[in-house]
Amino acid sequence: MSHDTSAAPAKTSAKDIAVLRWLVAATFIVILNETIMINAIPDLKAHFHVGNGAAQWLTTAFMLTMAVVIPITGFFLQRVTTRQAFALAMVVFCTGTLLAAATPASMFWLLIVARVIQAAGTAVMMPLLMTTLMSVVPESDRGRVMGNVTLAMSVAPALGPAVSGLILSSLSWRWMFILVLPVAAVIAIAGLSRLKNVGEPTAGSIDLPSVVASAIGFGGLVYGLSLIGRDDAPVSPYALIGGAVAVLALFVWRQISLQRDGSPLLDLRTLTHRTYTLSLALMALAFMGFLGSMLLVPLYLQDVRGLTPLNTGLLMMPGGLAMGLLGPRVGKAFDNFGGRALVIPGSIGITIALGMFTQISLDTPYALILAAHILLMVSLALVFTPVFTLGLGAVPPQLYSHASSLLGTLQQVAGAMGAALSVAVLTARQESLSDGGSSQLSSYNGGMQWAFALSAILSIGVIVLAAVLPNRLPAPDDDHFGGAQESDDDLLGEAEAVPAS
Repeated sequence: MSHDTSAAPAKTSAKDIAVLRWLVAATFIVILNETIMINAIPDLKAHFHVGNGAAQWLTTAFMLTMAVVIPITGFFLQRVTTRQAFALAMVVFCTGTLLAAATPASMFWLLIVARVIQAAGTAVMMPLLMTTLMSVVPESDRGRVMGNVTLAMSVAPALGPAVSGLILSSLSWRWMFILVLPVAAVIAIAGLSRLKNVGEPTAGSIDLPSVVASAIGFGGLVYGLSLIGRDDAPVSPYALIGGAVAVLALFVWRQISLQRDGSPLLDLRTLTHRTYTLSLALMALAFMGFLGSMLLVPLYLQDVRGLTPLNTGLLMMPGGLAMGLLGPRVGKAFDNFGGRALVIPGSIGITIALGMFTQISLDTPYALILAAHILLMVSLALVFTPVFTLGLGAVPPQLYSHASSLLGTLQQVAGAMGAALSVAVLTARQESLSDGGSSQLSSYNGGMQWAFALSAILSIGVIVLAAVLPNRLPAPDDDHFGGAQESDDDLLGEAEAVPAS
């Protein structure tokens, strides 16, 4: 497929838009399930007669699987067709959803297995969508298209608690899976009938030591982070995190070695591109605040203010909808004006919103909470679309799948880290206030304030990184309409040496 970049700015073809439309729909429905369980934990604890530690595995297992599988997808997507990857992801996801809906009341472990299977399908869909987008959309049109993709990547997890709250208000927890299953099946069947293959798969063998190191390293890191602040942790989270970091160091060394004389599982030459690396760091900090707030806001509304899951979901829904509706408009604005006019105000808005949350009390007006949440979601929308577009557009086409896989993996790690730090700070401050004589509710609220303060402090780093991101990428080379490489000659020369596989 050829695209002319010498005349007017190229537009994405109708056929390519059709491909992306079905990939976005599929990605939305699978990512929605990552946070849909948040409001269902109390019901599931009562139904299966399990404690907090066991119930938390429904979320932890999902994140663990994502962290383990996503690094492998960079290699996997280069060796199968678009249709094969889509079919596999949706079949695996639907199988897990069906298994979850049919789990007997005496087999809680089977529900966890079902969540793992769901997550495996989800882990393939995210990089598949981003890799396909970067391959078929001209650089001049990426902002507009990426704005629509933001709906799946960011709005789906934001709407998860709202959707589950609505379902649980009148139906049992099983309906969260029963309602999702036919929607996912229809998307899978319709998508396969319309999808076309993008690019050609290449032959190659997988490096098993890299797979093992990746699974232990990323999985151990996410699991260790999820144990911080928990009294029932089976192992020391800090020892687990330290061991995982050591294994990841070996993983990095292995990938660098394979880049010289073989085929790496996760090609780290993506990090030789400054704009991509800056975008990766910015997205990590932004997702820490995003996922941290996704955890803290429902806890505050339900545990401190006594709202039901339904009311909690309804209060959080406007922010998620605002993010989704703004996404396409942000994309068009990026195409017209570049990234700085969006990312810098957005990063400042994130800090202001999180700063507002540090002032929550036992009687904060709900209108103020709603306003702060909407500001946070809108600010994140201003950041996500331009940063996704700039970051992935900065690497050459042969590295798209590896760049999107690394981005997806870091999102999971950053989300786990944001949640872990929030819980640790909340618990420490709560215990300190309680020892000082404060009531249980006041201590809990004080812990919430400090947890939000930590997120606000971290978000200052988002502002700093936003200030040094380029406004636009350099003009693409004639050979690659979408492969806008960086201008640094030494980095460019190294990237061009990457094999086409």
